[in-house]
This record gives sequence, structure tokens and C-alpha cells, in this order.
Amino acid sequence: MKNYFQFEKLGTSFRTEFMAGLTTFLAMAYILFVNPSILGETGMDEGAVFAATAIAAAVGSILMGLIAKYPIVLAPGMGLNAFFAYTVVLGFGIPWETALAGVLASGIIFIILTLTGLREKVINAIPASLKLAVGAGIGLFIAFIGLQNAGIVVADPATLLALGDLTSSTTLLAIFGVVVSVILITFGIKAGIFYGMIITALAGMVFGLIAVPSGIGGIVSGVPSLAPTFGQAFLHFGEIFTLEMLVVILTFLFVDFFDTAGTLVAVASQAGLMKDNKLPRAGKALFADSAATVVGAAVGTSTTTSYVESTAGVGVGGRTGFTSIVAAGFFLLALFFSPLLSVVTAEVTAPALIIVGVMMASSLKHIEWDQFEIAVPAFLTVLIMPLTYSIATGIAIGFIFYPITMLVKGRAKEIHPIMYGLFVIFVLYFIFLS
Repeated sequence: MKNYFQFEKLGTSFRTEFMAGLTTFLAMAYILFVNPSILGETGMDEGAVFAATAIAAAVGSILMGLIAKYPIVLAPGMGLNAFFAYTVVLGFGIPWETALAGVLASGIIFIILTLTGLREKVINAIPASLKLAVGAGIGLFIAFIGLQNAGIVVADPATLLALGDLTSSTTLLAIFGVVVSVILITFGIKAGIFYGMIITALAGMVFGLIAVPSGIGGIVSGVPSLAPTFGQAFLHFGEIFTLEMLVVILTFLFVDFFDTAGTLVAVASQAGLMKDNKLPRAGKALFADSAATVVGAAVGTSTTTSYVESTAGVGVGGRTGFTSIVAAGFFLLALFFSPLLSVVTAEVTAPALIIVGVMMASSLKHIEWDQFEIAVPAFLTVLIMPLTYSIATGIAIGFIFYPITMLVKGRAKEIHPIMYGLFVIFVLYFIFLS
């Protein structure tokens, strides 16, 4: 094992890698409870989604560790799960089974793009400003959902939105969770989101807002059945061949594509693994990520992707794929703690959504706002996502306006032909919706 992962060459050890894996797991363990909460809105069985989340994370992380040998851990992605639930299923009215088939298709396409080397061409086709805008827009969308779930923002017949009842006990619990999580993360605690959820749940139980688990059976049990979700993606694969599903699949693919690329570069840079500003074994890492998406769709969860929280493990010394394998082991162990889903209510998960939104919005600082032809499509991409409750619509608007503003500005040579193709697809998308 030491030779395979090159412990000595990379200046690490078994103990260091183990602690790095545990740290990364704790930093992203919140997804075990947040993902079933979000996908459960579609009617999917939360127990099955919990198991699928843990399995997809474990399989993806093992593949990343063994094949690419990077200390990067995977799990169903935040933002992509929100797109799956709120835009595709609840917004478009597409059955969750068909949506899973769309996730499966995007994973297969991702594998093909990786194996054929087309990945670089697609990455280079999308301007940096739009990549950054999509990430920030998803962050605002996720935070908006968190504010709604907390009862901090509510519907209003006169103004569409308004401030909720801040004297409500459940809303106060969510606000408490936000404050605690912010304090923990500000202090530099890597697993601040996860610990914040634990503290919020405990406070809810103390004040009688959340039912206290009864006995050991309320904490530990057998692994939830995957039967409600397992294999549905394959059974409904024939339903994806529509223009609407084409846009859905493109969005799944697009977000996962650049989320993964960004995470790989960020984690590898922090770990000092970049060589001549290039990422060694990038193809293997992307293959592991795309294969994990296929596995996740098969067992019953939204797109699986690389997590930037992996930097938490790198921060304590993780340098090899063994870090990922250790984290995978903890995800498998977590399969036996599904009863805790009952105490992780919407008020408990809301702070996690808001904090993740803050983190994702940080990409706004890199957009060239002083160039109007770039600022317009980027701004509309970010703004439209939360206002229309649709990640796909935000991406579509941005991708339509980008060629227009760039052409008018006389910068046609900077527009990749792929962008013109996407322009046509998204225009047809709106015509189809109307």
C-alpha cells in the first residue's frame, strides 16, 4: 500500500492519510442528510436516497483513490441535487425516474468525452465568465432554498417575497443554526457545517422542536432498502429523447463538468500535485468522477461530483488516494445510521444550504464586471436562477445573451462554434416551453 500510493515520495504516512480521510468525511458528511431532504421533495424514498448517497460517495471516492490516486472525495453534488428536484421534477413536471435516466445519460456522455479527449475542447468552448456565473448563480439558488426552508423568506401576494415570522420557534432554530455554523467556519473549523447541523439538531431536541430518538434503534439500524430507486434510471432510459430532456442532460453535464475540473485544480494545487501548471492523471480523475455519476444514477441519486471540501483533508496532510479510500470507508459505515434522518429536519439542513450558497457565490469576484458585453450574460445567469427557481433557465438566458453581446461588441472571433450551437439549442428550448 505504501508503495502503491507513494507515501515516502509524497511525504505522508498511514496515520496522516487516515486523519485526512476522516477530516474530509466530517467536512462533507452533511450531504448524507441534506441530499435525501432535497430529493425527498420529489417523492423519492428518503431512506433509499440516503443509502444511494452513501454508496455513490463511497464508490466514487474509491475509484478516485485507486485509479487517479488523488485525495479527492466525491458525493452527490449540491446544486445539482437542487436542479434535479426543484427545476427538473417539480418545475418541469418530469418524473424523478426519468430525471435519474437523464443523470445516467450525462454520466455516460461524460465518460465518452473523457475517453475521447473531447473534454478539453468543450471546456475551452465555454467562456470563463459564464462558468463562474453558473457556479455563483447556483450558490444563490441554494441559499434561497435554505432561506425558504428556514421560514426566513416566505411567499407574499403583494410583493412575491417577504420576511417570514422571525418569532416562529422553528425559524428561530434555523437562525440559531446559521449563526452557529457561521461562527464555527469563521473560526476555521473544517467540519463547521456538519457540526453546526449536530448542534442545531441537539438544540431542537432540548426545546422540544425535534423528537428525541428512542433507544439505540433511533440511532443505528440496518441499511435502508434501495428497492424504491435501484435501477429506475435504466428502466426509464427510453424517456430521455426529448428536447426538454436534452436541455436537462446538458445542464447536468455542464455543471458537473466544470465543477469537477475546478475542484480537481483547486485540491491538486493546494496539495502541491500540479506539474508545470498541468494536472497529472487528469483523465483518470475525470473518469472516476463520471463513473461515479453512472453508479449514483443506477442506485438512485442525482449527479455525483468531486467535493471542494476535500481541501480540508489536504489541509491536515492528505496527499494520496488513500485519503479518499478512508473517507469512502466512513461513508459505508454511515449506512447504518439512517434513523438520524428523522432528527435532521428542514430547519437543521437550512443553515447548510445557506452556508454552501455563500461559499459558491465567491466566484463572482473573478468575473470581469467592467466589460459590459461579459457582465450582461453573467449577471442574467446569476439573477435568473433564483428568480425563476430554475438553474437551467439561468444557464439558457446567459448562453443566449453571450453571443449577442459579443457579436455587437465586435468580438465574434472569441466565440467558439460550440457556443453558437448552444445558442440555437437554448432558443429552441424556450420556443418548446412556450
